[in-house]
Amino acid sequence: MYKRKIYPKWFVAIPLILYIVFFLFPSLLGVFYSFTDWSKVTSRNGLHFVGLANYIELFTSNRNYSAGIFNTLKFTLISNILKLVPAFFLAMLLHTQLKGKKFYRTVFYLPSILPFVIIGIVFTSIFNYKNGLLNISLEAIGLGFLKQKWLSDLAVVWKSIFGVDAWRGIGYVMTIFLAGLNSIDDSFYEAADIDGAGFWQKVWYVTLPMMRGSIMINLVFGITYGLKVFDIIYVLTNGGPGHATEVITTYTFQLYGSGQYGLSTALSTILLIATAIIGIIIVRVMSRKEEE
Repeated sequence: MYKRKIYPKWFVAIPLILYIVFFLFPSLLGVFYSFTDWSKVTSRNGLHFVGLANYIELFTSNRNYSAGIFNTLKFTLISNILKLVPAFFLAMLLHTQLKGKKFYRTVFYLPSILPFVIIGIVFTSIFNYKNGLLNISLEAIGLGFLKQKWLSDLAVVWKSIFGVDAWRGIGYVMTIFLAGLNSIDDSFYEAADIDGAGFWQKVWYVTLPMMRGSIMINLVFGITYGLKVFDIIYVLTNGGPGHATEVITTYTFQLYGSGQYGLSTALSTILLIATAIIGIIIVRVMSRKEEE
């Protein structure tokens, strides 16, 4: 019998130091700067403590940064719904004895590994009003009345963003769900069959409870991604038209680029706190249910 290997306490020192240096310390430093008037001017002449002035300005400024916070929350909620639900049923379908299921898994997963820059270039071209593939295809099949200014019309721009985001992310979420389905023992389904359970009853009473771990992982990853979303907004619309699709990270990028470092760190701090709180709540709720 092998003895349990006990690692020395210093074994965790290196990752702990790296975490403190590259994550905890910069985060705390950012929180500190959010209470100062740090900018490209004051960074040379010395910082001054301004209390909550930066946070007050974020919610009262004419730039309407609060709309960016709302857009971030909207994106987080809707993007997760549009990915989690289809990905779950796709995973169930591809978990069966479907012919060619390995090929389909690969096809659905491939978009998730594409760089956002490539995705932005491709879909900006596809969504072009005059020469884009989407509008040209609609005209070709007699549906020209459905043509839209997909990235510049306030009525449809968010639908375009959500569509591209779902196209890219569903395969990744599906893969995590597949891992959860593979961990469920067939005996549970056999017992359910003996009890006369139908398809939806097995999904509700067997599949979902046994996949709480996978669901929690996808929720935490999805919410963290949604709250920190930047790439897909930046490459598709750059926050436009106007400021209709601005989110916290695009505003932070603009503020830092214009030298308003105090404001940008305040906005980053709001994002950090929101991400931490929501992540902790999800983990605790799912862990409690799993224990029950």
